[in-house]
Amino acid sequence: MATKHLLAALACAALTSVSGAAGNPDAGKDKAAACGGCHGVDGNVAAEIYAAVKAPRLAGQVPEYIVKSLHDFKAGRRVNDSMSPMAQSVADVDMADIAAYFAAQPITALSTDKKELLAQGEKIFYKGKGRPDPIAACVGCHGLGGKGNRDWGKIMARVPTVLAPAIGGQHPGYITEQLLAYKSGKRATDEGKVMRDITGRLTEQDILAVAEYLGTLKH
Repeated sequence: MATKHLLAALACAALTSVSGAAGNPDAGKDKAAACGGCHGVDGNVAAEIYAAVKAPRLAGQVPEYIVKSLHDFKAGRRVNDSMSPMAQSVADVDMADIAAYFAAQPITALSTDKKELLAQGEKIFYKGKGRPDPIAACVGCHGLGGKGNRDWGKIMARVPTVLAPAIGGQHPGYITEQLLAYKSGKRATDEGKVMRDITGRLTEQDILAVAEYLGTLKH
């Protein structure tokens, strides 16, 4: 148990060094201009644009998570035809400002008429899944409205810590793609294999349902 806590503490320390000081959203507005074509000027990329570029919404995102993601792309821990080269062009000193700008923008909820999926997704988000393969509710890490772990920077002394991103209001297609990537092991950027363990016990129907429900949330 002590070893497990030590490893978690080291992971937290690494993330602290990645996130650095809080960014300036005003300075980040101009620096984020190049991101607007895919992610939307205010981070709320419209559905029709998402269908073409497959870029996630960044509005209201936990700033430390944006910084971590940029570093993951820059280091090759995540690979994407658009983001991998784009991240190489972003200086470390600018990442926090860009992240702060998008984090300050309000997320807008999406609409859907898939009522059956919504009901199933809402249940998993708030209650998780029971036997035979139980999982904890998504809200435990991602918060009400899917706002993400916004107190992450304040609870670093608590081990283990999870840097859970904001997922409310995100495009269902993007959530589905990322959860399936965790499930298959294609994406492996989750500390302690938290998401890979959870998605390994979700069916594809569960994933579609959760993704659909998350799109309707606003935080």
